[in-house]
Amino acid sequence: MRYEPAPASLYKTNRKKIVNKLPSKSIAVFHSNDILPTNADGTMKFRQNNDLLYLCGIDQEETILVICPDFPDPSLREILFIKPTSEHIAIWEGYKFTKQEASSLSGIASVKWTTEFEAVFHKLMALTKHVFLNTNDHLRADVTVESRDARFIKKCKTRHPLHEYHRISPMMHTFRGVKEREEIVQIQKACTITEKAFRRVLEFVKPGVKEYEIEAEFVHEFLKSGSRGFAYEPIIASGKNACVLHYIENNAICQDGEVILFDVGAEYGNYNADMSRALPVNGRFTKRQRQVYDAVLRVQREAINLLRPGVSIQAYHKEVGLIMQSELVNLGLIDQTDIKNQDSDNPAYKKYFMHGTSHHLGLDVHDVGTMYEPIQSGMVFTVEPGIYILEEDLGIRLENNIVIGDRDNTDLMETIPIDPEEIETLMNT
Repeated sequence: MRYEPAPASLYKTNRKKIVNKLPSKSIAVFHSNDILPTNADGTMKFRQNNDLLYLCGIDQEETILVICPDFPDPSLREILFIKPTSEHIAIWEGYKFTKQEASSLSGIASVKWTTEFEAVFHKLMALTKHVFLNTNDHLRADVTVESRDARFIKKCKTRHPLHEYHRISPMMHTFRGVKEREEIVQIQKACTITEKAFRRVLEFVKPGVKEYEIEAEFVHEFLKSGSRGFAYEPIIASGKNACVLHYIENNAICQDGEVILFDVGAEYGNYNADMSRALPVNGRFTKRQRQVYDAVLRVQREAINLLRPGVSIQAYHKEVGLIMQSELVNLGLIDQTDIKNQDSDNPAYKKYFMHGTSHHLGLDVHDVGTMYEPIQSGMVFTVEPGIYILEEDLGIRLENNIVIGDRDNTDLMETIPIDPEEIETLMNT
């Protein structure tokens, strides 16, 4: 493996959460993701199903996890099914887990080949009443491709129509929203790799470089450090491109006098970093650019202090909006008349700050976890205010990754340069 996996104790803890919540005579089944096609005989890189990975740590295709806590035979209460390997597979596809390796990594004693799944599952279902199956119920999911889990749901309900079926995703969202210590270690590794790449870029940026050349500097450091690459499609947006929130073309030339907005993060062990920074192409902010930058930085620092256990995320976003409103007034972008005449559903500040301030972060960049329950200690959030002034060809967003603590929050990106004077110093050293 390219990365150092989390210890098996994490996966044992995570599975125990499921076991403690399942009603009597239950079974829960989790499938790996498919290897998705491109064109002809091409395929995309494999990316494991995050719920499966959260529960067993097996980062390999054609993997199935079954949890059946009440089954009379203790050896069948949790079973991991993995793809059988052979000399042929080893030659054409590379090395696959042995049963012993999968058991050591996951902490699951009973590991079988997938060829045994149908017979074992039939036996388990004979003494089961409740069936918990996995679905992608992320609030922003737009599911157009049928997953392995979805195909199994159809098959299972056809063959076993009289069982009681349930979604396990609400349970998973609750569990995954609050991170264990071992998970935070992995996210910190992703943040540390992101910092190394950003410091490399600080020395590289100058007028005339292309956005995709900067992208190449990031990915070079990511891969060199054990990451599989970007956690998401990177945004390297100079000048007016920074006012396009999801700009990913990264093909413009960075001009003297512009500011570049970066929204990038490394992945490590399937956990993700999510960083935003803004740099002056020539190494020096103009007076106006510095005013806007300082305003965004003040909003970010206040927002970090507002993210506390017990706070409603919806109320938090409204409070950050009011802080941003004040900064925009001071910048001369909106005035009291705009505020007085604003639509309550579309406040005036949204012309220049049109997205949310924070989202869950973890195995998914926009990680699962409820956005309608109070914030809890152990959750990890981004904090990413921004100001986008299209008429000035200027967009600035600053984003750090924050662990919510009982007493104080922890900034996983506290060592990544963000102070504008430090950035100018580093760019001109």
